[in-house]
Amino acid sequence: MTAFRQVATGLAVVIGLGGSVMAQSPSGAPAATAKKDQAQASGQKPAPTPTPTPQAKPETFKENVVVSASKIEQQIVDAPATMSVIGPKDLAVAPSSNYADLLKGVPGVNITQISARDVNVNSRSATSSLATAQLSVVDGRSIYQDFFGFTMWEFMPSNLDEIKRIEVIRGPASAVWGANALNGVINVITKSPREMLGTSVSFGAGAMDREVNKNKAESATIWFARATHAQAINDRWSYKLSVGTYVSDPFARPTGTIPNGGTTQYPSYKNDGTNQPKIDARFDYDFADPSKKIQIAAGVSGTDGMMHTGIGPFDIARGAKMGYWRATYTKSALKLQAFMNILDGSATNVVAVDPAGKPIGLDFNTKTFDFELGDSRIVGGKHVVTYGGNLRANRFTLTIAPGENSRTEGGAYVQDEFLASDKVRLVAGARVDKFTSIDSAVFSPRVAVVMKPAADQSVRVSYNRAFRAPSMINNNLDTTVSLAVIPLGAINAAFGSAQYLVPTRAVGNSDLTEEYVDAFEVAYTANLRGRLNFSAAWFYTKYQDGIYFTQTAEWLTAPPGFPGLGPFTANQVWGGFLASTGLHFPSQFTYRNLGEVKNQGIELGVDGALTDTVRGFVNYSFQADPKPVFPGLTPAQALGEINIPSKHQFGLGLSTQTKCAFGSLSVTRSSRAFWQDVLDSRYAGYTNANTSVNLTAGAKFQDDKYSVALKVTNLMNQTIQQHIFGDIIKRMAMVEFKVNLK
Repeated sequence: MTAFRQVATGLAVVIGLGGSVMAQSPSGAPAATAKKDQAQASGQKPAPTPTPTPQAKPETFKENVVVSASKIEQQIVDAPATMSVIGPKDLAVAPSSNYADLLKGVPGVNITQISARDVNVNSRSATSSLATAQLSVVDGRSIYQDFFGFTMWEFMPSNLDEIKRIEVIRGPASAVWGANALNGVINVITKSPREMLGTSVSFGAGAMDREVNKNKAESATIWFARATHAQAINDRWSYKLSVGTYVSDPFARPTGTIPNGGTTQYPSYKNDGTNQPKIDARFDYDFADPSKKIQIAAGVSGTDGMMHTGIGPFDIARGAKMGYWRATYTKSALKLQAFMNILDGSATNVVAVDPAGKPIGLDFNTKTFDFELGDSRIVGGKHVVTYGGNLRANRFTLTIAPGENSRTEGGAYVQDEFLASDKVRLVAGARVDKFTSIDSAVFSPRVAVVMKPAADQSVRVSYNRAFRAPSMINNNLDTTVSLAVIPLGAINAAFGSAQYLVPTRAVGNSDLTEEYVDAFEVAYTANLRGRLNFSAAWFYTKYQDGIYFTQTAEWLTAPPGFPGLGPFTANQVWGGFLASTGLHFPSQFTYRNLGEVKNQGIELGVDGALTDTVRGFVNYSFQADPKPVFPGLTPAQALGEINIPSKHQFGLGLSTQTKCAFGSLSVTRSSRAFWQDVLDSRYAGYTNANTSVNLTAGAKFQDDKYSVALKVTNLMNQTIQQHIFGDIIKRMAMVEFKVNLK
């Protein structure tokens, strides 16, 4: 309730501040601004207003402009990093509002959906039950959860209709984004209120098949509702308010023996669905000087359902919330931003119990405060210098990691883009970060040579270093769990029906250093005839000092409380049990920095407009088997400590939008992958290759005022499991209705 009150206060401040300043703003708009508002209100495109920029640029292709690579606006062919963009036309015909489905078509991006709410994303490397290497931001505000080091995607505050585009950096980006941009950045950019004036209401309902192994299970029910209202109050102030909810029954659980050649059974537990309400508000203030703007935003999102971790799945209780407020001031390239994230909730492990048999509980309450400054200047006519930094403070209260309650970090960066000629650009930059949890400062350099044989083509050779700091859980986890139950009667009938819970200690490691990656890349990017974007990239990465949750000891002697029998001591009974069964039971897990992992791959992609009404994409990614070298471990043992991503990924799709109809058809395929990051080695194994066919078919009425669509994912109803411990994903069909009122 504390988090809810704070966020409610934030929403009230946003609305109150907006109303206070609006009351003082001039009632009469200049003629040019009045014409602009009139054109927007009537649905016409207003005449563009010239905006000063920090550098002189050649004519750009509208859909080819990005901001994430260097935190300044630039053509994608000039960017010092490989990028993909999911634009408004692609979002409009997406077969699902699930971010796992939206990002599947991006080459080099690995997705795992483990439960109805649990989505994990990583680039150019295997993801996991808690993907920690991909930074995720919304309008520049990080939604990365520092306490566990991952992203909870359901806490994205905006409805799908509000998203302008999603920019994906494929590869390290700490040189400007700082910690946790280890393998890339996903930057969600939303529409301003003036870009979506009016009211839109959407509702969708459908079902997912849950029959596994002919169990005749009932289908899962899924539905959502969302509404957004945006209004320009006068020539200065505009606002938007959105509400929504997404509700899903639990997906199907796998049953029987885990397919890894062993005898371990999937644990039986009550699976849970998810309920995700949200409310969001934003006010924009446009100065008379068109280069200046203020944004004030606040919102709260709720969640519940399964969160999978290394010690098993936790069921997040109803009422868990993440709230935020954000204030941003921009003037041309200058940006000042402050925000606060608040997370409050509780969860219960459904597999692991403590030695007394009580389920492991997790209460989490975190607050994150962040202040950022950034700017870009032209120096000497040929240098575009971008610089900035941020200060971030965290406050933690976690029941399973009581050793730390605060953490502070800060960093600064500078980048110089030297325009050597019309054909050659040299980019060099670096960032320095300091954490209170790490002894030394962390240095993240970037160097790139961008050669442009033509204005719409580039060849780039680059080197990047990026890092992730240990999370609070990595440093301070402290709990004892029981992952195995031994029926003592199976050892000797004299024990009767008594059971013994084998204890396993799970502890953090305060001596962890940052994990980091050195990445080398050769890439080609082109925009063909202003319609098609083509990209090809080869990358090689060396991932060093990776932080892994690994077993460090096993019970060779009897654990505490294990019983003896008659003249036989507990150690004798335990030794005989191990000898007769060949079983091994871990006594401790902890986080360790382990050696290095070398990886390389190739990404190929084409996307864009084939005609005025038809768009398409095709891409292919190859990720070679990683090569770990961990001191003290054999190559086979080292491979057993890491997840191995799909070696081959393929995507193909076509979409169309006309005055009266819209639709899309896409196919994605991933080869098998290996997982070892949940519980112990008994639960490790491969998931099968999978193919998903996705369909959208819709119609529009009365000039797009009304629309109806059928959206289907996994059309062929394949049995898809994206993680060895994850839920089963089968066909989901949904009918969506939408009303747009201008």
